[in-house]
Amino acid sequence: MKLTSDEALNILKKERGKLESDMWIEHQICVGNTAGKIAKALGLDEDKEKALGYIHDIGKRYGIKERGALVHGYKGYEYLKKLGYDEEYAGICILHSYLNNDINCLADITDKNGLEYEFQKYYVENHKYTDEEKIINFCDLMCTNKVLTMEKRLIDLLVRHGVFETTQYHIKEALKLKQYFDNKLGYNLYNLFPEIKENL
Repeated sequence: MKLTSDEALNILKKERGKLESDMWIEHQICVGNTAGKIAKALGLDEDKEKALGYIHDIGKRYGIKERGALVHGYKGYEYLKKLGYDEEYAGICILHSYLNNDINCLADITDKNGLEYEFQKYYVENHKYTDEEKIINFCDLMCTNKVLTMEKRLIDLLVRHGVFETTQYHIKEALKLKQYFDNKLGYNLYNLFPEIKENL
C-alpha cells in the first residue's frame, strides 16, 4: 500500500501528546518538508518524498531511547509493515540512519546484539539506496525542528550523542552526500533554503 504525505501527517497527528515532548514529530515534519523541496528541484516525486520524511522516525512513538537508531528503526519498520504499507515506506525507518550501506556509519553507536541488529545489518548492506532514500539520509542530517546547514546539525548530534570510533567516518560520508546533491543540482543545495541564514 502506498503512503501519501497527508496520510503520513495523519499518522503523526495521532501521536501528538503521547510522549514527554513532540519534538520528534516536529523533526519529522521538517525533514519531510525539506526533502520535498529537494525532490521537486531534482524532478522527483515531491509528495512521496514528503511522506518518507514524515514517517522516517515513526518508531520513536514507542518512546524507546536505549540502543539508539537500532531500536527506533526496527520498531518503525515493523509498525508500518503491520499497517500494510509497502517496503519502500517501511524501509526508510531503517535506512535513514545509516550512510554508505554500512550499519556502522551513523551518528550514534550501534548495539551489535540480537536479531534487530542482524536484520538491519543485512537490510542495509544488501539494499541499493535510491536518490529518494539518500535525500532522507541528508535531510535527517540537516533538520532539527528547523532547517540548518548540515554542518551545524552534525555539531548538534555530536553535542547530544558524543564522539565515537566511527564519528569521523560518518562526518566524511555526510559531507560526500552533500556534495552528491550539489553536483546533481548543479548548484549549492543550500540555495533552496534561504531560511538557513535565519537559523545560523
